[in-house]
Amino acid sequence: MSEGETPIAAAVPPAEVPPLVRVSDLRKVFDVSASALERMMSGAPRRLVTAVDHVTFEIGRGETFALVGESGSGKSTVARMVVGLLERSAGRVTIDGTAVDDPATPRAERQALRRKIQMIFQDPYASLNPRWTVGRIVAEPVVTFGVLTDSRAIERRVGELLALVGLAPADRVKYPHQFSGGQRQRIAIARALSAEPAFIVCDEPTSALDVSVQAQILNLMADLQDRLGLTYLFISHNLAVVRHMADRIGVLYLGRLVEVRPARALFDDPRHPYTRMLIEAVPDLEAPSVVRDPARGEIPNPIDPPTGCHFHPRCPHVVERCRREVPALLDGVACHRVADGSI
Repeated sequence: MSEGETPIAAAVPPAEVPPLVRVSDLRKVFDVSASALERMMSGAPRRLVTAVDHVTFEIGRGETFALVGESGSGKSTVARMVVGLLERSAGRVTIDGTAVDDPATPRAERQALRRKIQMIFQDPYASLNPRWTVGRIVAEPVVTFGVLTDSRAIERRVGELLALVGLAPADRVKYPHQFSGGQRQRIAIARALSAEPAFIVCDEPTSALDVSVQAQILNLMADLQDRLGLTYLFISHNLAVVRHMADRIGVLYLGRLVEVRPARALFDDPRHPYTRMLIEAVPDLEAPSVVRDPARGEIPNPIDPPTGCHFHPRCPHVVERCRREVPALLDGVACHRVADGSI
């Protein structure tokens, strides 16, 4: 460097933005035993079901992370533990740096955290109070969390939210039974948005709707995410829906994560045999003549799960090690054969 020349400052990389949601070693065990008296009289042992087994993942801000798997894989159980509706047997959930349901967290912080979390449920017919007007349903989080206190401001906010989800502000005086299924789910979305959350858990939000309505709701959710910077945990068994919505995907099988990868990479090159089986089961209208490998068997009884890798009774690549050892999630895949490069 010549004399008098101003030195060039070294480029400082931007600080890494921490994920909004961290889920660590999440576990849920249900006791499905008969009553103590019945067990004493019959000599039957306690019966436990491990619905979720050491699940770990992160969700970045503004990202959609999807959990997929067959019915009984533990998707909805994970969703309910993440938002605090279901008590965890083990593990930790933190949202925006605050632990969910941690008694050591000050009450004010817990209340602020609850405002950041909302949930859209699977059945719009069951998730709305039939005795309340739409206006009262949408306004409930606003009032509960003290977002607004003036009645006129609350009424104006309800009208804005209804318009945001494609309904008329005048619909506030109607009751849920006066709407179609798709319109009810729009009301549920408006209610979820009313507390101005950062994180929304979507538990099969379109599975109870007609196919033509599903696309409308999914497009609405994607548009709202772009406009409001929302973060989604999206629960679904429909891979076609997940492909449209998700940035990253976690595949659950009998309570365990078997693959976690970006959506495009997972669909272009599925690595776990179970993921391949799920994708093979999705109809492809562009290649109707392609012969597909049908799904083998069904998900085992969670009360008496297989040893080792839970998927081994259905896996075409099973070896003896699969029956004995639980595979670790390495490089986004939990499979012995993938880890040793044999498949």
